[in-house]
Amino acid sequence: MNTECLTDMAEVANGISSQKVWALKMIDSWGFIPSGIFTGETFDLGNFDECLSIARVTEANRKIRGKYCFLIAKSIKIATCFPVSCFADDMTPLLNNIIQNKLNTNISIKISETSCQTNDREPWNVLTVFTIVILSVLSIIATLATLYDYFFCEDQSGIPIIVKSFSARANSRVLFRIVDNKSNPNVIECLHGIRCMSLIWVIFSHEFIFATTSPNLNMADLLKWAQKPLASFVLDGYFSVDSFFVLGGLLVSMIVLRTMEKSKGKLNPFMMYLHRIIRILPVVAMAILIYMTMMPVVSGGPMFKGGYHGTHFCARNWYWTLLFVQNYAVLNICLDHTWYLAVDMQLYIISPILLIAIYKWGKKAAAGICVLIVLLSGCLFATQMVNNYSLLIRNDDDDGVANKKLYLATHNHAAPWLIGFLFGYFLHLNRGKKFELSKLTVWSGWILSLAMLFTSIFALYPAGKFDSPPISVLAESCYYTLTRLAWPLAICWIIFACTQGYGGLANSFLSSPLWQPFSRLSYSMYVWHMLVQEVNSRNVRTTTYFSAYQMMLRFWRDFGNTLLMSYVLYLIIEAPLSGFDSLLRRRRESPPPSNLKLIADQSEETENQKPEIENLAVTQNRMNS
Repeated sequence: MNTECLTDMAEVANGISSQKVWALKMIDSWGFIPSGIFTGETFDLGNFDECLSIARVTEANRKIRGKYCFLIAKSIKIATCFPVSCFADDMTPLLNNIIQNKLNTNISIKISETSCQTNDREPWNVLTVFTIVILSVLSIIATLATLYDYFFCEDQSGIPIIVKSFSARANSRVLFRIVDNKSNPNVIECLHGIRCMSLIWVIFSHEFIFATTSPNLNMADLLKWAQKPLASFVLDGYFSVDSFFVLGGLLVSMIVLRTMEKSKGKLNPFMMYLHRIIRILPVVAMAILIYMTMMPVVSGGPMFKGGYHGTHFCARNWYWTLLFVQNYAVLNICLDHTWYLAVDMQLYIISPILLIAIYKWGKKAAAGICVLIVLLSGCLFATQMVNNYSLLIRNDDDDGVANKKLYLATHNHAAPWLIGFLFGYFLHLNRGKKFELSKLTVWSGWILSLAMLFTSIFALYPAGKFDSPPISVLAESCYYTLTRLAWPLAICWIIFACTQGYGGLANSFLSSPLWQPFSRLSYSMYVWHMLVQEVNSRNVRTTTYFSAYQMMLRFWRDFGNTLLMSYVLYLIIEAPLSGFDSLLRRRRESPPPSNLKLIADQSEETENQKPEIENLAVTQNRMNS
């Protein structure tokens, strides 16, 4: 041990002998061997704040402060507290010596220096200061614009575009506006509900993922729960993303084809890409900054060392995320959930080719897209078969290769998007048409679609049990390939039934106007929800308890915090971008002006940034005019 550490440890020993409170705190804040090791408890967090609160100048004029670290013995982590002058290399031999000589055991332990924390706050680096300055400037501008709007703009129709873009008052009106679209038959009201339910499913599934990294005192119960039928809703939560892809493809084809029909086939891909980049790229860039820099600023705790878990990945690979190719470029993605943005952007980039083809050649091009869907499905099947990949939790892939090749790759998620694209073309051809279906046909459609949905979710439940016989690669490959087709087809039927008046209770629920504000905020919530979940997950001071009820409590807590945070950041980041995009469209003079608005609305819809389905009503009104 170094001399300073030896001196301070002697002071601690003297303090304990003389019953000094500060010295007793250093021992009192230690954890101990967890009392439920056989139930999966591998953490004892001790008392984090008690350890860091120790700051004492001794009679020998030594300033001793507490240093909190984890002692690691096999898979068990126990909190320790010792003077800041001592390092892991000092304490590890000492503790091993005590254990071997006093406790007569050969268990080897070590102190993890990377887990150590003191009450010294790390100074803000340039990136942190830059992020705080940007957020502060945007907040000040939004506040000033709101005050100007409130006191000087009685006539809202004459409000300056810059003020309107930043005014929280004006943007809140747009966000919480409820539009009655029943008078327009071309509006697809149920898309609001489908989008919002899919987002809730995503957030709920991610909540359970963070539960696996929490210091649960009954981790064994979590593993048992993962083998129950209801766990399939979480383990197969990726189907919610396929629903997003269906909506994205549907809106791209339906809205832009209507625009091309009015402009006699003219399409400006450059403006499509420009409007999309304006809406998406700055939000993602700000998300990278906030995730990397703000987590240690806003919170802390025994599990919080280092802040966001992907900070070092962002430091090395942030530019791949801004280029929207991270799902192919790197194995460890900066901001895990942005893989979806990359896939959707890549599909959006190729959409003009498909739009021009289907506009010129119609059903022949649609048949070609069907062939493409079959080829992509065959590619997914072959990839899994040849490489013996599995996504079952019992066959956990430590290096993440299977997840990258099967789940993150764009060509494996293209089928749902293309099916939605073709369905949008179908709706475009039959807009305003009423299909008269018999009750037998309607009931058959609903039974078949529900069967495909629930089969997709529960088909692998028996194979997911740890004590069940292993499933063959062929069976699992068929499952992943066919569900990529079955799920989007079922979603398309639900949309079709709701638009044709055969939705019943499903349409009443999905088409409720209460979904509209939530739907407009969905993109912001998707971007920020994992920040809230990780902050709350790693901010714990004691071991947690896993149960379905506790997970519901955690979900609604994080959901509410995400909703509030998304609303604030929507007002200062996303809404001003929308205003800037509108200003750009107004200044660009090229006929017909409504086309640019429609294309911008389409890019807005497919990314779920500002999911205003009522834009379809605006679209039709403009086309009629």
